[in-house]
Amino acid sequence: MSFPVSNFWPVAIGFLGLAINYFVQGGTTAFGGPSWTHDKVKMEKTLGLWGIGLGGFAQLITGIYLMVGLSWFPVYRNAPPLYMAALAFTIYGIHWIVMGIRRYVGGETGPEGWMAIAVLVLSILGAVSFHAAGDIPAMILFIGLSLIYVFEVLARFTDNAAFHRAVGVFQLLTGIWLLYLTIGVTMNFANGMHFWV
Repeated sequence: MSFPVSNFWPVAIGFLGLAINYFVQGGTTAFGGPSWTHDKVKMEKTLGLWGIGLGGFAQLITGIYLMVGLSWFPVYRNAPPLYMAALAFTIYGIHWIVMGIRRYVGGETGPEGWMAIAVLVLSILGAVSFHAAGDIPAMILFIGLSLIYVFEVLARFTDNAAFHRAVGVFQLLTGIWLLYLTIGVTMNFANGMHFWV
């Protein structure tokens, strides 16, 4: 059985889901929020839900969609770098579901320091992989992700407030880049435009 090659990659779903999540998580961590009640339990639950829904499911769906399109139904034969994207979307999605549930139930944060080391390696791998493929916009995204996890490691192992805030700032900056990528990919695929993505 032969499947037609598809040029319509579902990456905008993952980009936008993570962008919204990073605006919520990063904006709250770095700057607080509008009409913030300062009820820590409610805030943690709300941030957990956003992490599960947008950071988690939007990326996980994208990663699974890409991996299936690369393997079971090879409709993305023309884009080997999508393997790195499928890996990253899937793992980041699962990671955000776990972090979101942890926040929602009020679990311990300490083990996330160890998680951040592995996800930092994944982020560096993404930057190297997309640089080698000549995809500079995706490389920039993974540099932003790497910076998030460098500071996540430092924040978790030192419990330094400045490092926690830096995580939020880099989440917000990476969220802005993710919004640009969402716009670019969508306009390129849907409208034949030529954004740098």
